[in-house]
Amino acid sequence: MPIYETVLQEKPPVVLEIGNAYTKLGFSAEPFPRFIIPTQTLNTLGQSEKILQYENKTKLYDKFVQLLQTIFFKHLLVSPKERKVVVVESIFCPTEIRETLAKALFHHFEVSSLYFVPVHLVALSTFAIDTALVVDLGFKETTIMPVYSGVQVVRAFQAQSYGGEAIHQEIKKQLVSSGIDGANLSDDIIEDIKVRTCFVTKRERAIKSRDGNLDSYCPDVDYHLNGKEIIKVPGSLRETAAEVLFPDDNEDASLPRLILDSILLCPMDMRKDLAENIVLIGGTAMMTGLAARLKAEILDLLSSDCYKERLFVKQIKFHKPVAKPNYVGWLGGAIYGGTDLILSNSISKDIYCRNGRIPDWSSLDDNRGLI
Repeated sequence: MPIYETVLQEKPPVVLEIGNAYTKLGFSAEPFPRFIIPTQTLNTLGQSEKILQYENKTKLYDKFVQLLQTIFFKHLLVSPKERKVVVVESIFCPTEIRETLAKALFHHFEVSSLYFVPVHLVALSTFAIDTALVVDLGFKETTIMPVYSGVQVVRAFQAQSYGGEAIHQEIKKQLVSSGIDGANLSDDIIEDIKVRTCFVTKRERAIKSRDGNLDSYCPDVDYHLNGKEIIKVPGSLRETAAEVLFPDDNEDASLPRLILDSILLCPMDMRKDLAENIVLIGGTAMMTGLAARLKAEILDLLSSDCYKERLFVKQIKFHKPVAKPNYVGWLGGAIYGGTDLILSNSISKDIYCRNGRIPDWSSLDDNRGLI
């Protein structure tokens, strides 16, 4: 993909990735986001509210306006008027959210054009490959999308409602059960405990812990709560907090099963390439030991009766990201925003004002000519 020189000589497009927990923001053709900020705003009482938890479209619109004002005028220090914007999103983002975001950008901030790019697809541009199984471990959910020769295999898409938030809930539950007052455990503190002390343990130790046969856990550590009180983070918590991603029951599919099920839903000639090109992105993917644990779990499942006679895959390989997994998707959007694709695929302000809506791949009104 050649770099479109005149785009780079003009004002570079703003690139946004608005996630459930954090928003990444910066400019196209840059190697990393300028800022990563919480996806939240302040209400009239000065309390933080998550933007994607809203009562109606009017409240969502107001929250987007407040967030975008912070992005443009506090962090990026640019005028949004006549500026191109690239938004990195999941292709299954609710229509209400993308329509409301577009309305805020076009009507309130008067941007010149808007370009929505799918996160699972653009993430591959950072690896210079066009075929991979992209596993996005976000805050609210985990999504898995196979991409083959630059095309998303939507029929093989898999999702499960666990991610970083489920790990946070497990940490809080174990800390409260150990005698710590839950009122002192804010979301920021729980996340800090996760990042500083927790890791994904080995499969053998996880099995022993589940069966109650583990002799000892890793050492307990002291954590300074609010700079004053010192609490003890048990070794059992440090090793087992991430086990919510690997449930040992029939109600919820574990992350390794979701990956194999996604590969199974693809045609046979794709499966080997996908299994040997797994890409982990998202903030939860940064947990120490996750890739090694995933590989061990997947290899064990491949030898089980459930997959042995259905999925003839011998090797599992993971790509090492060139950037931190939490902003690989944003970086892909920054690469796309620096090419001539933004000229041919973006939605201009004039077209939006004339139609009053954003084209959607899932809408028959926008895709009748493809049927």
